[in-house]
Amino acid sequence: MDFKDEVQRVKFGINQIGNFGLRLVWHSVHLLVRFWYLGVGVANVIESYLISSGLLKRYRSIDVGKLRYLAIVIESDDACRISKVIQLLQWLQAIGVKHLCLYDTEGVLKKSKESILAKLKNATLFEEADERDSLLDQKHMTLEFASISDGKEAVAKGGNVLFMKYSKVANSGAEQKEQIFTEANMTEALRAVGCGGPEPDLLLVYGPARCHLGFPAWRIRYTEIVHMGPLKSVRYGSLVKAIYKFTIVRQKYGT
Repeated sequence: MDFKDEVQRVKFGINQIGNFGLRLVWHSVHLLVRFWYLGVGVANVIESYLISSGLLKRYRSIDVGKLRYLAIVIESDDACRISKVIQLLQWLQAIGVKHLCLYDTEGVLKKSKESILAKLKNATLFEEADERDSLLDQKHMTLEFASISDGKEAVAKGGNVLFMKYSKVANSGAEQKEQIFTEANMTEALRAVGCGGPEPDLLLVYGPARCHLGFPAWRIRYTEIVHMGPLKSVRYGSLVKAIYKFTIVRQKYGT
């Protein structure tokens, strides 16, 4: 009986040592990962400072003309930081960006568009100008405000246009082939209801989520998406770097 108790105590001790070893390995890996991200964060802050101060020559001149339309997606909680949003837009004006779309899921930015426009020089609403003319005009910044409701309404309106179009053909009694709706059909319908909108060349996401947060999918078929982190830690240097990296990439589109 004593022998069995001794064996059980040995097994218990081995299990305790094993559990302690696993916990030690886990905490060590966790600590290494935290140090890694801390190091990356410090490196990014230093690089951002060097870019902002103009010490890195390659970031001094950006061919911003390649960035015809920029989209900024902001998580709704961060979108409440209107002062940060205005600071971001002022930086974009300084860089030379002329046409951009501000998007958040709940429409916080859309409700605050008057106060945002009041803080910017030579900024107008995108819908006040013709789409083609606004993309060619280089004198003023044009701003488009969007939310997830715009995407839902656009799909509903576009689907209704297609339904009405092909229901008339069916009611006319004319012989027709099986109808298959293509991407081109939907794009045409969205433009017909005024919900097409230009496709952004670059989309910057501010927030914890690494996704477009419901930004209209039909407008980002060829858009490059970059996650920028939380808006509260936005830095001018990181913004310049993201735009610079986009402008130096050679893009090839399939046929």
